[in-house]
Amino acid sequence: MDKVPLTEYELENTRPGEAITLAGVMAILVTAIVVVVVWKLYTSGDGSVALPGGYKFTWN
Repeated sequence: MDKVPLTEYELENTRPGEAITLAGVMAILVTAIVVVVVWKLYTSGDGSVALPGGYKFTWN
């Protein structure tokens, strides 16, 4: 694949920010999913969770 240098016009009109926006949206999405999972665990009557590393939680 051949590389083509940008023209002066293209260099002046290049705007950063797409990666920051995408990272922000992904962070909000992950936070929302974690909140829903924690809320479901909090409102459940009883259950148990086994996490990697040998951690086990049980609630009644």
